[in-house]
Amino acid sequence: MNATGLTLSKSQSMRALSILGSLILIGSMPVLAATPEAAPTSTVPPAAAEAGKDVVHQLNNAFAKVFETVAPSVVIIEISKKETEGSAFDDLFFQGPPDDNDARPAPRNPQSVQSEGSGFIVRPDGYIFTNFHVVEGADKINVKLKDDREFPGKVVGTDEKTDVAVIKIEAKDLPVAKLGDSDAVRVGQFAFAIGAPFKLDYTFTYGVVSGKGRNKLVSVQGYSIPDYIQTDASINPGNSGGPLCDIDGNVIGMNTLINGLNRGLGFAVPINLAKEVGGELMAGHKIVRPWLGIRIETLGDNPSIRDFVKGVDKGVVVITIQGDAPAAKSDLRPGDVITSVDGAPVASDTQLQHEILKKKIGQSVDLAVWRKGQTLKIPVKTGELPNDLSRASNEQTQPSVPNEEQLGKLGLQVQDLSKEVADQLHLSVKQGVIVTSVDDNSIAAQQGIEREDVITEVDGKPVTDVKSFRDALTKADPKRGILLYLDRKGSKTFAVLKAGGLGPPDEP
Repeated sequence: MNATGLTLSKSQSMRALSILGSLILIGSMPVLAATPEAAPTSTVPPAAAEAGKDVVHQLNNAFAKVFETVAPSVVIIEISKKETEGSAFDDLFFQGPPDDNDARPAPRNPQSVQSEGSGFIVRPDGYIFTNFHVVEGADKINVKLKDDREFPGKVVGTDEKTDVAVIKIEAKDLPVAKLGDSDAVRVGQFAFAIGAPFKLDYTFTYGVVSGKGRNKLVSVQGYSIPDYIQTDASINPGNSGGPLCDIDGNVIGMNTLINGLNRGLGFAVPINLAKEVGGELMAGHKIVRPWLGIRIETLGDNPSIRDFVKGVDKGVVVITIQGDAPAAKSDLRPGDVITSVDGAPVASDTQLQHEILKKKIGQSVDLAVWRKGQTLKIPVKTGELPNDLSRASNEQTQPSVPNEEQLGKLGLQVQDLSKEVADQLHLSVKQGVIVTSVDDNSIAAQQGIEREDVITEVDGKPVTDVKSFRDALTKADPKRGILLYLDRKGSKTFAVLKAGGLGPPDEP
């Protein structure tokens, strides 16, 4: 018998199957008119019927046992914070119950915002795991326990990129959640969520693990969790930060993301990741991650890029190399296809991120790169992933150099990059043509080309001025696509301009 008391003997299993078979046969037989003399009789033997009830009772007890085991370690977190701009997680966090009869947004207190989330105790001296977005910007934190005790809470540490936070209350001998192993989770197993959806404290829902390794759901400053757990257990705003458990009451994930309300799509941060990050935060350590400073895309995700890298089947395309990033100090170029990291093959952007995250900051890694039919080995030394990767907005000053060329079919205007313009815009690149205008809904706009980008190459041929740019375009094949190399405020990237232009690649 396991922790929940659900164990079936072989004979009980056979009796349960017999009951199911009997019910199926009964449902498939034609109904005959009964004679007045015929007394109703059961086709299910009494012993088998009782065995079936036993199975249901054991399952019922097992579910109830999960709640009884885990709920004492679950806490309700009440937050007060000042009115702020909406964050990336606002639609995931409780701000008030929905009103189907009123399409207008509920009025909000201009002074403060009251909200509620969940969490679970991981140490008996008051350490609690929850979501970063639950406590983000909190002026006051109040923590309620299952036994109705309440404590003020304080933030110990947070990590926005994984949406993990640790808070602490001053208490002792608290019930602690048993943390499981998310790597051992199987798709199809039972999953249970406990939290406070819409301020309905200690709501218990169940379902199954619907999927593993869900990625690209949320990208925070260039980092995305590569392996969310998906469940159809009902998860709504207010469940954020609460536990997702297995049938034995082990926490396998931290509920964090929802996809609309009641759509059967809930997501949780794997508990192994939460344990790793939370342990560092409880120890007072800063969360640091290695970083190359490149924007990447899985080869094949964008057909317009695929046409330019024939000769390699699997890999990760370097879309952009950020200025002053570690990769900018290497020989890596936009358009390169990375096929391995220190000998470990990488076929997707997620795999590449996994491999880099295994490295230490300052460690040199060897990237196997495919470039124009050749395989190169390019060393890159990792740096520390910055807290803020936001790119500086473009200057609003319009270059005053005359004689702009209209490239109507592509939808952009360019001019020679003079020394005066380069100095005025603080550009490090000194050769090429500068984009002065991009037409809305044009091919150039669809590929993400921006005003003040500097075009340095066309199909691998250097561009020195408008004339050389036009000459290169004349020789290019627009049906195949025109490959432009760009310098964007120090970051190196590229774009493919093609008839019926495809949209720009997504952030990994």
